[in-house]
Amino acid sequence: MATSSLTGERLRDKVCIVTGAASGLGRAIALAYASQGARLVACADLKPTPKSVFEAEEAGIPTHELICKRRGENKGIFVKTNVTIGTEVEALVQEVVKMGGRLDVMVNNAGIGGTENHGMVHEMSEETWDTVMSINSRSVFLGCKYACGQFMKQEPHASGHRGWIVNTSSIMGLVGQMVYGAAYCASKGAVTLLTKQIAVEYAKYKVHCNAVCPGHLRTPMTQDQFQDREMRTAISALTPWGDEWGSAKDVAQAYVYLASDDAAYVTGVALPVDGGYCAQ
Repeated sequence: MATSSLTGERLRDKVCIVTGAASGLGRAIALAYASQGARLVACADLKPTPKSVFEAEEAGIPTHELICKRRGENKGIFVKTNVTIGTEVEALVQEVVKMGGRLDVMVNNAGIGGTENHGMVHEMSEETWDTVMSINSRSVFLGCKYACGQFMKQEPHASGHRGWIVNTSSIMGLVGQMVYGAAYCASKGAVTLLTKQIAVEYAKYKVHCNAVCPGHLRTPMTQDQFQDREMRTAISALTPWGDEWGSAKDVAQAYVYLASDDAAYVTGVALPVDGGYCAQ
């Protein structure tokens, strides 16, 4: 799979927010957006530095600082945000509009994994269910809510479109799987259908809403799985691509496409980027 850094102008002059941008897929998306000419990339997370640096590019540098180092001063900012709290998500959007003059792209990416052994449904605690649903699906609702509110207030982009939302779902938002818990699958399924509903509801206002459904990636979220040889082999066997897991960089390019004018006639899509998993 390609791992080189691609540069271009596909997101030229767009103001973007990426939640969960400190590490993993969110970091890769933020760096990819900056490399494609975004005017401003706001990196939203609880902390600017990740707990794990597994598979991280230039791991010692926070994402927003790396963007500024590569692309210029004020091209990236960090905004501390708890994405499960509506007032904080609203404040995030307001801060970015204050800095960038508008909001063009909202990437609702923050989430937690389902890799912990939560057991079958009858063994799962209500607290586990509520926590996963809050972080993985409520946060996407809030991001969509406040992004759409801003899109409706502002003038259209030069392309004639008002805004782009890209949500992070999962292959587990399309199919069930034994590796992940019921709460994770349900939370990502909610993201998939929320994406389609918003796409239909806001199409007449020229707001795009799409989702990416990543397969098994090498990220801090899956570090324990990947480094457990038995687990890694079992998961690899599920994917037609074989023993090669995807990288965050591979998947980030799909987020670039869905936020670009190349996707001018695309909305309501849940796009698997999964090495062929969902083709089976």
